[in-house]
Amino acid sequence: MTIEGPPHRPAGDIPRRVLGRTGVEVTAMGLGGYHLGLVKGARQAERIVQAAVDEGITFLDNAWEYHDGRSEEIMGRALAGGRRERVFLMTKVCTHGRDRATAMRQLEQSLRRLRTDRLDLWQIHEVVYENDPERHFASGGAVEALEQAKRQGKVRFVGFTGHKDPSIHLKMLARDFPFDTCQMPLNCFDASFRSFETRVLPEVNRRGIAALGMKSMGGEGTQVSKRAVTAEEALRYAMSLPVAVTITGIDSMKVLRQDLRIARSFVPMTPAEMDALRKRCAHQAADGRFEIYKVTAKHEGPVGRKQHGFPPPEELGA
Repeated sequence: MTIEGPPHRPAGDIPRRVLGRTGVEVTAMGLGGYHLGLVKGARQAERIVQAAVDEGITFLDNAWEYHDGRSEEIMGRALAGGRRERVFLMTKVCTHGRDRATAMRQLEQSLRRLRTDRLDLWQIHEVVYENDPERHFASGGAVEALEQAKRQGKVRFVGFTGHKDPSIHLKMLARDFPFDTCQMPLNCFDASFRSFETRVLPEVNRRGIAALGMKSMGGEGTQVSKRAVTAEEALRYAMSLPVAVTITGIDSMKVLRQDLRIARSFVPMTPAEMDALRKRCAHQAADGRFEIYKVTAKHEGPVGRKQHGFPPPEELGA
């Protein structure tokens, strides 16, 4: 399964794609919000956002709980002065099973931090536990908040995200709610281990829901740092899948320049190239070592674990 055909765009431009049935066009590469909180110095993080937008990236990702709100604050300051109007701005609600009122309070906080009166996309964050679909769809739950925010004109589109298990995504989709987007980990290791590519991606494409890919290098870049794949192989593979956007974490100007170079020179892998890379990665994919978010609690946020009555990851040694 691959994106169809070569990109038709002026040389040097970042490819653009339609965001599912919304009809909105966005860049095929998006800027992740989590890594902004890892940058040494808020001003430098703001410069990364501004440079990304000025270089043509239009899709921006964030979440209410990233670094206790600092990622949203950084992005809000960076977009002030005219850049907000040039981007498709997404953040995530982090109720982790709490009620609609909590979700709506978080929305107001996110809007304030991001210095905007409307989000382009609001997604339920971190749907990773088996009972999360039941919690979110319960009477007075987060899904009702998505509907309310849309009615009030505070968000244009809605979706959900998660990284743990394809079966949980499929439980969310089985409710037949009109999600506009669905975010999931997609990379050349995922194809061989608890695969979102083979189980979830075809279903969202069938429904016209825009697929948002994340963790193209495993979330922490270990696929690249351990020399299992190159950054270009990882991003090209992820961007060659039938997704609207591949969201990538950028924590330095060096990484931004690298990712822009890959995006601007992007040509989709052929099915044969993708199959060869999957086969090359299959053995190392088999135990989840390069996708630890599937097999450990390390990528599970402390707020979500607390709401489910679970100890924080550090207590587990995860």
